[in-house]
Formats: sequence, C-alpha cells, structure tokens
Amino acid sequence: MSRYAENTSVSITSTVTEIDRLLDRYGADGFMYGSRGAEAQIMFQKNNKVVRFRVGMPERNDDRFRKTPTGRDRTEAAAFKEYDQEKRRRWRALLLVIKAKLEAVETEITTFEEEFLAHFVMPDDKTLYEHIIPRLDEVYASGDASRLLPYFGGG
Repeated sequence: MSRYAENTSVSITSTVTEIDRLLDRYGADGFMYGSRGAEAQIMFQKNNKVVRFRVGMPERNDDRFRKTPTGRDRTEAAAFKEYDQEKRRRWRALLLVIKAKLEAVETEITTFEEEFLAHFVMPDDKTLYEHIIPRLDEVYASGDASRLLPYFGGG
C-alpha cells in the first residue's frame, strides 16, 4: 500500500506557506512553526484557543534511508534524498489533517473544540492530550472504565 504523498516534490517551505494560508482562510489569528531534532511543530490561535501539532521527524541515519529495499548501501546523497522525501511527506500529511479538520468544522460536521481538543495548549505548555492520557490509562488499568461514560450507565 502506498503512503500519502510519498512521492511529493513539494518543499517543506511551500507546505508551511500553504498551512499558513489555509489557517488564515479559516480565520486563525497567529501562526508559527519550527523544528528541532526529530520533531517539527506548528502552533496557531483560533477562537481564543492555542493549538499545537507536533510531528515526529525521521532519524537521518535510519537504515531505511541508508539502505535500498534489497539491503544495498545507498550513497550519502541518495540517503539524504530519501530522508528529505520522508520529511516532505510528513509535512504534507500534516497539511491534510489540518485541512480536513478545518473543513469539517466549516461544514458543521463537528465543532472546532471537538476537532482540535487534544491539541489545545494549556497554560503549562502541555496539550490537553498530554494531561488526559495518563489519567485515562489509569482509569482503564483500574478496570473501572465506567466512570468515563456517565451518560451510558457509568455514574
């Protein structure tokens, strides 16, 4: 099965510009992006909420870039080309996710809060996802998941 945008020729810079324009078109006020090490991120503000998406980036020396599918060594230039291609692919996938979420909100399939809740940044710089998942895991580990579903007989 092929992966989304696996053969994209669109540069990361062009994709970031496209994300910025998309957010502007859907009413976001503020946008920033950056990368460090094996992580890239974007942040924007809309409806008085700060939203952050983090995207793991591949390790440059990963064997999937340094070796061909048959196990032969690639040249440094060929390995870098494969690595760069994967980074471009991931940025295109991020654009797709954001575009789909914003269009779902615009079409009134869902609300902004429903679509972006996990990515809302709290005052301590953690997202709601980062706050909730450890607690959610504790509830499931306790075997009393019914507390999660108060409207369906759980409390």
